[in-house]
Amino acid sequence: MRAVEYDRYGSSDVLQLREVPDPVLRDGQVLVRVRAASLNPKDVLARKGKFRLFSGLKLPKGVGYDWAGEVVQVGAGAEGVQVGDRLHGMLQPWTRGGSCAEYVASSLDTCAPIPHGLSFEEAAALPLAALTAWQAFHDFGALGEGARVLIHGATGGVGAFAVQIARALGARVVAVCGPSNQGFARELGAHRVLDYTREDPCACGETFDVFFDVFGNRSWAQARGVLAEGGLYVSTVPTPALVLDQARTALSARRARLVVVRSRRGDLAALGGLVERGLLRVVLDQVFPLDEIAAAQERVGSKHVRGKVVVAVP
Repeated sequence: MRAVEYDRYGSSDVLQLREVPDPVLRDGQVLVRVRAASLNPKDVLARKGKFRLFSGLKLPKGVGYDWAGEVVQVGAGAEGVQVGDRLHGMLQPWTRGGSCAEYVASSLDTCAPIPHGLSFEEAAALPLAALTAWQAFHDFGALGEGARVLIHGATGGVGAFAVQIARALGARVVAVCGPSNQGFARELGAHRVLDYTREDPCACGETFDVFFDVFGNRSWAQARGVLAEGGLYVSTVPTPALVLDQARTALSARRARLVVVRSRRGDLAALGGLVERGLLRVVLDQVFPLDEIAAAQERVGSKHVRGKVVVAVP
């Protein structure tokens, strides 16, 4: 099969589209013909070698974690699925990646049926980013009806889903983004929008039950001053400072937490339900063909993406 890999860390020119062996199915897995894969900032950082201690030093590595496609083979013990089923999912974090390929092997507990009405490109855009937002709000039991949430980085892949999910859960949402995305943030459902070039979210005159820092641009020390009693600061960026803050605040009234996304069938099904009820929509920034993977990663690395960058796999 064709797959994107890299043999060394570096700029996007290290990415190579090459022939590699097809995945070998294990018990409980299905083989999926990938029709689309999406990219995330994590892919760019991994290619640069930022996560080599977590993902292992062995090269080559594959590219991409999100995928959507059709089942072409069902492994032993993989019950309740058949050839031709449309599924989407995510390869677990800290693996070597590899969804930018013609085939992936997936365990059934890490994928789910594609929500009705979504294309393969839209379905591939959901897993990592939407699961990150969902788990940031759910895993720590912090967000519910009437909660106040600030989302710092509200119009990228994770942020665009976070605004919509928070609204669907009944929260009041304050979105922080650049001046060109103010209207987009309101379209997503934000009640108030702050321009980070002119306004400090840590001095905005409100307090929050959840301060979700998508890009890790604000520290726990900065955010805790605007957290309500029992409030939660959540970041997606695993810095040494955040790990220490998480330990220090474990039993405190205001806590710092790191969300480490996992692909879970139940969570994907919950997100699919929001999609089918019209409460969550997928925003595609741009779709690239597989042989333009370098340009696709450059787009993600620009940090000016509105929604998700997707790769179509012919």
